Amino acid sequence: MPALVKDNGKKYGIDMCNGTILKNMLLFSLPLMCSSILQLLFNAADIIVVGNFAGDEALAAVGSNTALINLLTNFFMGLSIGANVLVARYYGAKQEKDLTETVHTAMLLSICSGVILTLIGCVGSRAILVRMQTPDEILPLAIIYLRIYFLGMPAMMLYNFGSAILRAVGDTKRPLYYLSGAGVVNVILNLIFVICFKMGVAGVGLATVVSQCISACLIVRCMMKEEGGIRLELRQLHIYHDKFKRILQIGLPASFQGIIFSISNVIIQSSVNSFGAVTVAGNSAAANIEGFVYVAMNTFYQAAISFTSQNVGAAKYERVNKILYTAEGCVFAVGLLMGNLVTLFGRPLLGLYTSSAMVAEAGMKRMNVICRMYALCGMMDVMVGSLRGLGYSVMPMIVSLIGACGLRLIWIFTFFQTDPFHTVTSLYLTYPVSWMMTLTAHVVCFIIVRKKLEKKWKITPQENL
Repeated sequence: MPALVKDNGKKYGIDMCNGTILKNMLLFSLPLMCSSILQLLFNAADIIVVGNFAGDEALAAVGSNTALINLLTNFFMGLSIGANVLVARYYGAKQEKDLTETVHTAMLLSICSGVILTLIGCVGSRAILVRMQTPDEILPLAIIYLRIYFLGMPAMMLYNFGSAILRAVGDTKRPLYYLSGAGVVNVILNLIFVICFKMGVAGVGLATVVSQCISACLIVRCMMKEEGGIRLELRQLHIYHDKFKRILQIGLPASFQGIIFSISNVIIQSSVNSFGAVTVAGNSAAANIEGFVYVAMNTFYQAAISFTSQNVGAAKYERVNKILYTAEGCVFAVGLLMGNLVTLFGRPLLGLYTSSAMVAEAGMKRMNVICRMYALCGMMDVMVGSLRGLGYSVMPMIVSLIGACGLRLIWIFTFFQTDPFHTVTSLYLTYPVSWMMTLTAHVVCFIIVRKKLEKKWKITPQENL
């Protein structure tokens, strides 16, 4: 194995190819989980500050942008998954030259992605929000927030691509440290801009942009001080066409899958918007709370990608199935526990976002349907992560297109349009149903892929047990 990532003699990387899988996966996942939860806490601070000091309309304006922001960013975030898989593969195979070229291609790609997103967000915000049926009373505030938020996209992309590279070599601790520092700044600026300067949604957006710039600078500085294949040299930033092609081969299907989910979520958000500002505010607050459960589960999806890809690169194929079983067990336990806990304490948690009983009641309608069954979503994602780690990215995209997006859209444009089913609860039920069907399809795909790869790797089924 290559030397683990170090900083002043301290090891940060995790050996994914040797030792107990459960122990190493937890060592990998827990800092990543803390990092993701912290990021959401800081985002929650945005919504809490707005909801309590700028009113429910400001809360709805910020929350109504979530699905759209995810739609516009998921395409490029999918490319970071391609970079993660490729870096992990070359790192496990000890191919330093290929590793260096991948790192520099990915980081330049992140800058270009951020610039494109900034242009789209700033120029097209009004037209897109109008098409999403954003209520008139919150439309001006939603436009202001969206335009300011997207000014920070280049920094956001730099941080996420950089942290994806560090994750690929087993380092999930330093991204946590950098995010923590930037997040504290975000919270302080929220309080100053919104409470002291009365800037409302503009203050929240500006605080977010500043914090994103800080985290991006820290991750770039970290990579510039590294040694070996993941060291970043600014003058070496270049699109190496073979690496760019491989990143696209793995990342584009992941990007399209992210877009597919986001399109269905945008359509669902548009349908939620049709129920009025109270429902939008409650939906926004509940979605923010359930996000904590999602990101906790998502760490095992990230672990499945990195562990699987490194072990394939190191030709330790017999560990692939064990990685999948371990990740599935962990994500099921975390999703079941956290999903039901946040539902149990849903009303007090929603009370942090708003003092309105009507908004809290609207939020509980979402949590009772989605959070209780959230473990299914995590298990579905882990199956996708394992397939991507094996180098298969088109297959899960197609399955997600049919199983998730297709089913939700069919429901929304058919049964949901009729009186008995035209309720917000009926809308939310499309999530757990689509998770179950898509998970089942991914399991079938994984079995087919493994049988094919066993012949290529020349291993027996007993070696996978």
